[in-house]
Amino acid sequence: MKETLSHAHQVTYDSIFQHPISHNVEWRQLISLFGELGQVENEHNGNIRVSRNGQSLVMRPSTKDVTDMAELMKIRHFLAASDGEQAPTARAGKNLLVVVDHREARIFESEMSGTVPITLIPYDPHGFGQHVHNVHDHATGQHHPVPKSYFEGIANALLGADQIVVFGVGSGSGTAMTELMAELWENHKHLIEHVIGTATVDEQHLTENQLLAKAREFYESRTRAQS
Repeated sequence: MKETLSHAHQVTYDSIFQHPISHNVEWRQLISLFGELGQVENEHNGNIRVSRNGQSLVMRPSTKDVTDMAELMKIRHFLAASDGEQAPTARAGKNLLVVVDHREARIFESEMSGTVPITLIPYDPHGFGQHVHNVHDHATGQHHPVPKSYFEGIANALLGADQIVVFGVGSGSGTAMTELMAELWENHKHLIEHVIGTATVDEQHLTENQLLAKAREFYESRTRAQS
């Protein structure tokens, strides 16, 4: 960050890169920040195009806050690239554990006990930024559709990881783990080669340290296989 910003703009800038991810970044504040940093153009189709230092970003605000995690990750990468820096990600470390269901994804640095996970929560694109709470219909046993941006956001948060283990909750073809892996195979093949194992776990009966211990078993098995 090279420019000297006003206090309000600096607060907005810092909130974009906050860990865990902030859910309180307002479009109004963000556009004001972009107006300070670069050029903002309102297009006739409702999009907003931002240009800065040879980089460009197209956004389409539809709510008061930036509620789409994939959108926020795009904004992070745009700011970092236009700063001339490597784009930061929401990853927690070198070897990562993802524990995912349709309600949330937690991403841990696997080497450390007591690590604080990064948490990603899906949003309802038609719910004005409300969390998708009722993703499971207990009467039918079916999961309601989760926005694609949820899995895109998880993928973005894994950028740069050396090794990834994915733990899912539940079984069958409609689990969040299955949907995440399908997203990685279809749109993030550069990440697939870093996924060294997947497993279904009974998360309710395992502590976070027990989940991390299970993940480390995957890494140790991989190391033994390569030696």
